[in-house]
Amino acid sequence: MTDVLNLKNFESLSPFEIKDELIKLAKETSRRTQSAFLNAGRGNPNWVATTPRDAFFLLGQFAMSESRRVMSHPAGLGGMPQAAGIAGRLDAWLERHSDQPGASFLAAMVPFAVKAFAFDPDAFVHELVDSIVGDNYPVPDRMLVHNERIVHEYLIWAMCGKRAPAGRFDLYAVEGGTAAMCYLFKSLKANRLLLPGDTIALGTPIFTPYLEMTHLEDYALNVVHIKAPQENKFQYTDAEIDKLLDPKVKAFFVVNPGNPTGMAMSAETIAKITKLVKSKRPDLMILTDDVYGTFVHDFRSLMAELPHNTIGVYSFSKYFGCTGWRLGAIAIHEDNIFDKMIATLPADVTADLDRRYGPLTLEPRKLKFIDRIVADSRDIALNHTAGLSLPQQVMMSLFSLSELMDDKKAYQEACMEIVNRRVWSMIEGLGLHLTPNPNFDAYYGLIDFEFWARKNIGEEAVEYLKRTVHPLDLAFRLAEVHGIVLLNGGGFEAPDWSLRVSLANLPDEVYADIGRGVRAVARGYRDAYEAAKRASGAEATKDVEPVPAE
Repeated sequence: MTDVLNLKNFESLSPFEIKDELIKLAKETSRRTQSAFLNAGRGNPNWVATTPRDAFFLLGQFAMSESRRVMSHPAGLGGMPQAAGIAGRLDAWLERHSDQPGASFLAAMVPFAVKAFAFDPDAFVHELVDSIVGDNYPVPDRMLVHNERIVHEYLIWAMCGKRAPAGRFDLYAVEGGTAAMCYLFKSLKANRLLLPGDTIALGTPIFTPYLEMTHLEDYALNVVHIKAPQENKFQYTDAEIDKLLDPKVKAFFVVNPGNPTGMAMSAETIAKITKLVKSKRPDLMILTDDVYGTFVHDFRSLMAELPHNTIGVYSFSKYFGCTGWRLGAIAIHEDNIFDKMIATLPADVTADLDRRYGPLTLEPRKLKFIDRIVADSRDIALNHTAGLSLPQQVMMSLFSLSELMDDKKAYQEACMEIVNRRVWSMIEGLGLHLTPNPNFDAYYGLIDFEFWARKNIGEEAVEYLKRTVHPLDLAFRLAEVHGIVLLNGGGFEAPDWSLRVSLANLPDEVYADIGRGVRAVARGYRDAYEAAKRASGAEATKDVEPVPAE
């Protein structure tokens, strides 16, 4: 077992930084033993959505033909695509290229969008074509007009289940969920909605950056943990939810479905939070990060139940296998508490904010919070060049439309089938017998090793481990002995003796090996415990089942 003092050196590091050390160990083990190197520490999926990508690259070819139609200089210069008649030209071009991947999707996509959103065909196609060329700054800077309508409809499907709230959400297209987090923290502080020393609540376990950012000197927030323990199926207990009644808690940040737990809030949990906010805490600000919602049937976000209180964050990265595209969106309802709270700030603060946003508008007090986020993302002075790159916004439109056009939800079912096949393979490798949970997204799994070990190597052996072995030894031993990289759960405010496994990024067949690797480590711990008992002259306990053999 790795030296406890050495492992203590890693306690202050994020799991994502510890991962680099684990990768080194696991790769060395793989080279030395000729065994597989299994890195299930990162959530990058190993599949990609092909249809919208085929459409993107084919659309790019049409866009270049449109550029050359306007101007074709022998030195390699083209013109800016023109809107008049462009939809008809695309139809004709697709007929000539009907055998190309993506052609049938594009041919169906334009009439679908025109009908669904009452788009003008030329205006819609020109937005796609001019944007994929990337020859203009983003206008509007917050999000392209047609793209916002399309993504809004996609988010209503992805986040709101079967009941959309009244009204609309304003969207800001951003560089993935990570950019959304950075922009939101910055603007909440800039607009005096969250100040250093204020208290927020975090639904834990939670994605590590939410834990780390709150403690930066930039924000210096006090944090209350709203815990979702395994013994409650990773749902917040009533006592934990009641912590939100404290008026000192200004905001509640949550990842739903959870990372690392993979568990979505149940309908009962959402109902309890909704009742509390509406009856007792209508001033509570909520930020919900719902990246994995599309892996749960009929997923329903807090932004659907509490639209006026909630900022929604969504990333396309995981569902469409596009982490490299950096595609995300911030959603704030047109009628929201953030604008109302800014409007009631003290006069001296309002004057400060007038000066901050004054260069953007003659009436800064009318500037909506979501537009302040856009401006803050470019430090106000560079607001005129704000906005997500236009080729990225085209890809966002195509991803969204591919899902909206999929009446049978074949793509969603395929994604769910992949991750569920893997999790059940790992469960079998662990020797567990579980029943399916409809709230589980199966994108990540949290192996609560202590919970599992108490049933498989006994209470006394577990207590011996907790006295003599550092919790990080579990992750380091898996890497060093078995070439398996999993993230330590303690870094997510999950139990110290737990591990997060990504069920998205490795071939199906290796997940049983991961389960067996965890069992092998458990047997090693059991052997060490029995050796210590023998060395002390005592007999090892015999009242537990042995860890199942391979």
